[in-house]
Order: sequence, then structure tokens, then C-alpha cells
Amino acid sequence: MTGDMGRFLALLLERNEVLNLTAVREPGEAGVRHIEDALAVYDLFPMGGMSLIDVGSGGGVPGIPLRLRDPSIRLTLLDATAKKVAFLREACDTLGLADVDCIAARAEEQARLPRFRDSFDGAIARGVARLPVLCELCLPFVRPGGVFLAMKGAEPAQEVADAEGILRRLSGRVKEILSYSLGDEIRHTLVLVEKLGPTPAGYPRSWAKIKREALASEG
Repeated sequence: MTGDMGRFLALLLERNEVLNLTAVREPGEAGVRHIEDALAVYDLFPMGGMSLIDVGSGGGVPGIPLRLRDPSIRLTLLDATAKKVAFLREACDTLGLADVDCIAARAEEQARLPRFRDSFDGAIARGVARLPVLCELCLPFVRPGGVFLAMKGAEPAQEVADAEGILRRLSGRVKEILSYSLGDEIRHTLVLVEKLGPTPAGYPRSWAKIKREALASEG
């Protein structure tokens, strides 16, 4: 992998030795699971010109590869861990992405701020929680008419069913589920959640309440 994508991947793997940014340590596998995965999502849902927040960005995936793919994306990277956000800022500085906002904060707290609430064209998250939890963490950032993009595994049907209740409360609905493959063995899906109206008062709730409801539904 060459160019800025290759530079980003090399920096991610280098800093991963001390920051634990990804469980994938082999460069070839990391290229597939981090770079190719993000680019496959872009091919399914082009994001040109969108304001996009990557929630739980961690090592900058998928946000940074998406921004490198399309410089017109107005990107915000959000993560609750300060050390990871320091890496995100370093990566953006190294790659010349001076217009990318890197924020250290919890999603359920940041989404209550007026500048962030109901304000983004789209939010995206990959593998940080089950879909019901992700919907409550991510949809409050999205403006009515916008979309939340949830990057999930090959079989998201149960998660989608479990998310129906919180989606009704948050004025959201699953619009489409798109399947894609990385090579011959890796199967993923992109769940497109449409935001139909403003975020209701009281949402997102505290993390303790979100987690309690999630555990109850799993039980």
C-alpha cells in the first residue's frame, strides 16, 4: 500500500505497539481490515461533501481512510480515550489533514452539546458496541434527514431486531442493509439508519442507563 493510505497504516501499526489501537498487527491483514474495509463502505455509500462524525474512532478507522479517499468530507473524529485522540491528532498532522476535528469526549456527553446535537449529515461507527447501543450513541449527532452508518458483521439481523425499540424513541429507522466482502472469507454489512426527526429530550441517556437497558435486552 502506497501514498497517504500507506503512511497512515504504517503510523497506526507503529503507534499500536504502545497505544493498543488495534488487535490486528500484521500489515497485510491490517490493510484489508482497516483500509479496504473503509473504502468498501465508501463504494457502497459515497460521502462526498458530507459532514461526518466517526464515533469511537480509536485508531482513526474508518474516518481517516474515508477522508483520504474523499477530501470533500468534513470529518470529526471522536473517542473517549485521550491517548487515542492524541494519536488521531498526530496522524492528521502527519497527513496534512488540518481541517479534521479530533475530540476527546464520551459520545453520550458530547451529543448533548448544541453544536453537535442534530447537526451532522452522517455518523459512522465500526464494531464498538451492539446496534441498539450504537444507535443511542450515534443518532443524536445526526440531523433529521441524515444517516447513521453502522459497520457490522455478516449477520446483523438479531441486532437490527433488538434495536427497533430505541430506534422508535430516537426517530430513526433502518433504511437498508448492504452486504459486502473483503476477499473470499470476510463478510460484512453496512446498516443504514435514517434519522427522521430531532433527537427527543432526555437522549442520549447516561452510559449507566444505556448499558443497563442493553444488558436487560440481552438477558
